[in-house]
Amino acid sequence: MDVSTNQFKNGMTIIIDNILYEIIEFQHVKPGKGGAFVRTKLRNVDAGKVIDKTFRAGEKFELAHLEHKKMQYLYDDGSNYVFMDNQTYEQTPLSHDTVGSAAKFIKEGMEIDMSFYKSNPISIKPPVAVEMLVTEAEPGFKGDTAQGGNKKVITETGLEVQAPLFIEKGNIIKVDSRTGEYLGKK
Repeated sequence: MDVSTNQFKNGMTIIIDNILYEIIEFQHVKPGKGGAFVRTKLRNVDAGKVIDKTFRAGEKFELAHLEHKKMQYLYDDGSNYVFMDNQTYEQTPLSHDTVGSAAKFIKEGMEIDMSFYKSNPISIKPPVAVEMLVTEAEPGFKGDTAQGGNKKVITETGLEVQAPLFIEKGNIIKVDSRTGEYLGKK
């Protein structure tokens, strides 16, 4: 099935020159002179590289049909992250490169959404709000309040987060897996 640039949606996966790209963001532009066009940020699903690309309005592309399964993250064997299908108990390894930056948001036992293209696993999506243990935090100062500013903290997965000054080592915080932003304290 083909999809036109005016049907683009964030998260949609299209095929350009036999390469899978996920649309991260797009913007329709109608200049005063000339034809309309669409500016996009695309992530190469295989390489993980993000590119900027501009298309003419109405240009068509093949839509990639992806299958999604709930999987449980089991462990990191050194070169692959290993996931298990909760229905069949079948284990699926994914390379560190394929998982990419999502690795900072997954913990053992966590349920994630894995995408497959032609039965091959291509990417994972952790839950939007992820609870993480703070393993390193600069000390706060007397008089710090919730309104008082931010400091860098490091979570159990090595993720660096800007959090309020009152967050301490040992706290559990919620982090947005799409942006890496602090959402709150548990």
